[in-house]
Amino acid sequence: MPNPTAAMLVIGDEILSGRTRDANMHHLAGELTRVGIDLKEVRVVSDDRAAIVAAIDDLRAGFDNVFTSGGIGPTHDDITADCIAAALGAPIDVRDDARAILQAHYDRAGIEMNEARLRMARIPDGASLIDNPISAAPGFTLGNVHVMAGVPAIFNAMLAHILPTLTGGAPVVSQTVRIDRPEGDIAGPLGALAKANPELSVGSYPFMQDGRYGSNIVIRGTDAGAVATVAAALQADLGGEIV
Repeated sequence: MPNPTAAMLVIGDEILSGRTRDANMHHLAGELTRVGIDLKEVRVVSDDRAAIVAAIDDLRAGFDNVFTSGGIGPTHDDITADCIAAALGAPIDVRDDARAILQAHYDRAGIEMNEARLRMARIPDGASLIDNPISAAPGFTLGNVHVMAGVPAIFNAMLAHILPTLTGGAPVVSQTVRIDRPEGDIAGPLGALAKANPELSVGSYPFMQDGRYGSNIVIRGTDAGAVATVAAALQADLGGEIV
């Protein structure tokens, strides 16, 4: 039985402008691999309502889980919650449970709960909250869409909260074989090996070191024995080194 699938939607003008480098995709990919959920697609969109709604509509129909990051803070351009509500046809307003979490947090810190901070308690009807142990403002899950913060530390904490609630599959294992030969020399036998093992992913990642070309061949799959067998074949047939 195939593993459940996932997509990620990264939201924010700061990512597309190059002002901020996204770290959340890397972390999400590793964690999903660990629990047997296959990350199949990642998109990046600007802080534009139509673009966010269109992307959510497309991704939630095509994958078992959709993870978003960014756009759930207190400023005017934090529009993700409203866009998710629009995409799924859910009313949205300040919710008492989210407001109580924020109020307790700001009371402990001696900070005023102003109108801007209250925006972070706007949660669509029917959504379940995602815990935020760092800054309190919750994320939420609505349908198969998991809405989380863009700040990496908070994103990671939210992901740790929801991963145990999701249905996973067989964890994906991998081995890497380094071959100090150009891709043109190994493409034929590598392609034949991949064709003979369709249940595995066999990827070639070229590099140049000290003026010489080589490739790291990464074999991935849910059957550890099959992965090891293909890695050993590459090592023997093409003079590779398992690294």
